[in-house]
Amino acid sequence: MSETFYISAEPRSDSGTGASRRLRRQGQVPGILYGGGESPQMFSIAHSELLKQLEHEAFYSTLLDLELEGQTTRVVLKDLQRHPAKPFILHIDLQRVSQHETLRMTVPVHFDHEDTCKGVKLGGKIAHNITELEILCLPADLPEYIAIDMSEMAIGDTLHVRELVLPAGVELAHGTDLDAPVVQVLSGYGGSDADDEQEGATEDDS
Repeated sequence: MSETFYISAEPRSDSGTGASRRLRRQGQVPGILYGGGESPQMFSIAHSELLKQLEHEAFYSTLLDLELEGQTTRVVLKDLQRHPAKPFILHIDLQRVSQHETLRMTVPVHFDHEDTCKGVKLGGKIAHNITELEILCLPADLPEYIAIDMSEMAIGDTLHVRELVLPAGVELAHGTDLDAPVVQVLSGYGGSDADDEQEGATEDDS
């Protein structure tokens, strides 16, 4: 984890729909902090500052430092509620983390060298079937993403979940479909490779 994110929040005592609406009119996002064996805490964050943080992909899947009531707490983002039609964040949920408590997180999948892999060089097309994975790990082992090296994938190759190489200390969440395809290199033509070969043979004979 190469980047550290800081969130400055203010405590709030009013709850309910009316109180949340007042905060939003003031440019604040209501939120709640829970977990870690402590009581939940309500807080608010400046909407403009939160939007800046959310521009970074790593913000969604890394440890965050929350400054609240003069204390800094290590947390992770657990949920965001967005307005269905406008670019507004309506609510944010944060979870306290303990160095000895396993986290269940969703992290993105990065496809390295896909533009230069063997299959693409021969005219193949990439099909991304899974772009994020749910994992289990301790906070110290939390990766920002799962990287897949596609450099050797050829046309017709498929990488399944069970074939992924996970970072040390990371395992897939229970219930993950291990046979699900993550990424495929497909023929760049409309038909199958066999059809293409047959078509070429016909043209040569004519």
